[in-house]
Amino acid sequence: MADAGDFLLDERAWPASLADAPRDLLRRIVSGVRRNPALLGLAAAGSFRSGAMDEFSDLDLVVVVDPSRADAVRERRAGLAAELGPLLCAFTGEHVGEPRLLICLYGPPLLHVDLKFLPPSQLHPRVEDPVVLWDRDGAVRRALAAGP
Repeated sequence: MADAGDFLLDERAWPASLADAPRDLLRRIVSGVRRNPALLGLAAAGSFRSGAMDEFSDLDLVVVVDPSRADAVRERRAGLAAELGPLLCAFTGEHVGEPRLLICLYGPPLLHVDLKFLPPSQLHPRVEDPVVLWDRDGAVRRALAAGP
């Protein structure tokens, strides 16, 4: 059951071009993130945001972390990713200059999901406004509204 302050984006607002397999995995991810008390929200960027998803698209997700639990989440992020779906492989994004990123491969079928773990204060500045999929108490939407 959702708390009174919860926001959950209706799936009808998800891109129509989102295929069944990534749609099913995204449902699992949203559900799993919502159950974790250390997580405050989930947002989608990239081709999800633009609505231009195709069979080669990955899911670019921002997992918003309670700042008081950020260290614990960072240490356990691969385990958290494994709890969200059938994880085949996960590795951090230092090689692309983004250590907050966990690059995940789920499957079968093979699905690429990028999970970027950020506290609300690191949601700005940003290169695009992500689509908020879930927000526990408004912290994600407040942080996005507060910065460029």
